[in-house]
Amino acid sequence: MHSHPQPHATATSADPHANHTHTHSHRSVAEHRQAVRELLEPLAAGRSQRLPLVQALGRGLAETVTAPRSLPPFANSQMDGFAIRSGDVPDGGAELRVVAPVPAGASPAALQPGTAAPIMTGAMVPAGADAVVPVERAVPAAFPAPGEEAAVWLPPAAAGTFIRDAGSDIEAGERALAAGTFLGPGQLGLLAALGLADVLVHRPPAVLLVTTGDEVVEPGEPLEAGKIYDANGTLLETALRQAGLAVVRAGISTDNPAELRSLLRSHTAAVDLIVTTGGVSKGAYEVVRQAMDGQDVAFQHVAMQPGGPQGLGTFDGVPLLGFPGNPVSCLVSFEMFLRPVLSELFGSPHPRTVIRARLAQPLTSPAGKHQIRRGTLLPDGTVRLEGGESSHLVRALAQSNALVHVPVGVSALAEGAEVEVWML
Repeated sequence: MHSHPQPHATATSADPHANHTHTHSHRSVAEHRQAVRELLEPLAAGRSQRLPLVQALGRGLAETVTAPRSLPPFANSQMDGFAIRSGDVPDGGAELRVVAPVPAGASPAALQPGTAAPIMTGAMVPAGADAVVPVERAVPAAFPAPGEEAAVWLPPAAAGTFIRDAGSDIEAGERALAAGTFLGPGQLGLLAALGLADVLVHRPPAVLLVTTGDEVVEPGEPLEAGKIYDANGTLLETALRQAGLAVVRAGISTDNPAELRSLLRSHTAAVDLIVTTGGVSKGAYEVVRQAMDGQDVAFQHVAMQPGGPQGLGTFDGVPLLGFPGNPVSCLVSFEMFLRPVLSELFGSPHPRTVIRARLAQPLTSPAGKHQIRRGTLLPDGTVRLEGGESSHLVRALAQSNALVHVPVGVSALAEGAEVEVWML
């Protein structure tokens, strides 16, 4: 379906045809994320489409948008009131003759000296008027009936009072939104206010998702002894879809490398990226590692807990990310490596909100690893850890609303210590 990028040196050794089933020395989280970025960067080139605004919700902007007109396009009233010439009303106030009202959407005649025009919120300020007095400050505090000849007493108002100047929001020719901006309701509302009916957005990659393991069965199927239900497929598919990606589920692959290769090849023509879970560690039956024999895929250990074992490269020219098999490990891998790269390259999904919070309890961490713990940000601004360090604790993940980061070099933190938190 799409042309696929060539492998990158950061993901492979010097020999592009070698089988990379060995484990390299530990690389940092930042190094691995950069390797993922370099692998996927070619996917962002020339992959855009123009969509109606409502259909562009959640996409990333593929071009910088310059305001074609000013907002507001004309000076308008901030209040229901009377448009006046400020010089007509001295410090003690004055009585002015009431002229024809100015409803929203009308193009009013110029305001003559000594008169006041009833004006609605958002209506164009008449030429000559330079202030608006709210109707509740007038005497009487009401608009006269249509066609009624009337006068009104008004207090003084400085020039500019309750008037929104033309271009006070954005001037024509100014940058409205930068390329790469995540398009939420606020951003799309701005484009609509500028009169744009559609927008150029990045086209998200199509992702093939494959879970592996002879021990894994689909939810809803009978569970035999020694088997477990596949949490990873649902966990990652929903995370990928929430990130705006088109996901192709290939089901569960057996631990037969030839069958996995055949499964992957049955989909590669229609996808831009392959994500696998499981089979990337050092064990004897690691099917993803075995299936990549002769492919340009490297397996290395990232200095991260959970989610240390990672695979990265290309399978038949298609970018491939091999995540570990434990549920928490595969989701943490997505959050640490794939999600931020997608946000950077495609403007979608929206980057995670990063805050600083204080621990509600102490913790320990392997000093040589970047540890990611699950947690709940509490109303008092502290973060409570959910579950332990183990990567199989799906319940703890489900109870969490945040990821708590403990950087490399930190082996223990006391209650009340400040940590970086990513909101989920």
